[in-house]
Amino acid sequence: MTPEEIARKSAEAMRPDDRAPAAIGVVVETVGPGEAVASMVVTAAMANGHGTCHGGYLFALADTAFAYACNSYNQRAVAQHCAISFLTPAQIGMKLVATARERHRAERSGIYDVEVTADGVAIAEFRGHSRTVPGKLF
Repeated sequence: MTPEEIARKSAEAMRPDDRAPAAIGVVVETVGPGEAVASMVVTAAMANGHGTCHGGYLFALADTAFAYACNSYNQRAVAQHCAISFLTPAQIGMKLVATARERHRAERSGIYDVEVTADGVAIAEFRGHSRTVPGKLF
């Protein structure tokens, strides 16, 4: 199997049990070795008291892209530490795109950066540290 095939098959194995992202409308668009792209449209139900997208939804979107990127090697991986910086408020109706890229992977640990954008404008920056755990996805 090529690395791309392993990444796709890993994503397919994760998807049925990955209910939280599906519940808020997150769509995993592409997955490759150490990378993934996920998107969602901000709905009125996601608004905070200021009328913009609640940060928890932005985190969930970025975390989903991170999860698919760090699990793309058929090795189960979980978040060890994550941080997000909110740059610009996301408005209701915006389509947000989270692009995750592997920065470093060695032994059981990995570091991934996720940029969340809307129409090319940076909305948030997320950094996730992963840790592999026993088990394969398929």
